[in-house]
Amino acid sequence: MAIDYIKRPRPATSAISLEKVQAAAPRLVDLYKSAQVSLEASGLSGQRAAVYLVLDRSGSMSRHFKDGTVQHLAEQALGLAAHFDDDGVVPVVFFSTGIDGIAEFGLGDYEGRISTLHSGYGRMGRTNYHLAMQAVIDHYTASGATDPALVLFQTDGAPSSRGAAERLLCAAARLPIFWQFIGFGNPDGAQFDFLRKLDDLPVPGKRVVDNAGFFPAGRTPRALPDTQLYAALMSEFPVWLRSARAAGILP
Repeated sequence: MAIDYIKRPRPATSAISLEKVQAAAPRLVDLYKSAQVSLEASGLSGQRAAVYLVLDRSGSMSRHFKDGTVQHLAEQALGLAAHFDDDGVVPVVFFSTGIDGIAEFGLGDYEGRISTLHSGYGRMGRTNYHLAMQAVIDHYTASGATDPALVLFQTDGAPSSRGAAERLLCAAARLPIFWQFIGFGNPDGAQFDFLRKLDDLPVPGKRVVDNAGFFPAGRTPRALPDTQLYAALMSEFPVWLRSARAAGILP
């Protein structure tokens, strides 16, 4: 999908400066810089948003937690969020059969945090997108945020309840929330057919605006260059911002 550049007055600077990132989390500086390149290319410099991270804890995700891949994705999310949100914190929802846990991942406390949280949530289960989506909606609504939300929703397969996920995504299209799904695994695999379907749900037949995107990160997501990941994450978000404003979802 082509990028629509958003011509709207906004601050020219990132929410958190490079100097603050260097002081609080020097290991994330390269991620911060890579994210900035993609934001500038997408016309999103100065855009503000609440960034959420949703992590799949179904049984098949075990190796990705063990080898640090999920921790790396969380750090990539934090490098991006530092441009969008000045609190330096990303709410993280862990899900499987239900909601396994909700926590925060921030510049001041990120080293090894995903592994620590994951190990405390017990047995891994099945895959229920809609419960994680509802948890994000509830958190965002309760926060009183006025900026839109960008949800980075990671999974390695289709949900156990596909109908519930599709219905909730369509209902949530009237909210200022964009869902960017990230698939871990064979990019051409049938396990992602449902996510491709969500990405292509008709407008306005099923939803008022296109409020979701899908990006397959491959079998070894950690090997994906940061610049490539950020470019993919920003491919549809700018289009949604414009559509949401035109539909009155955003001011």
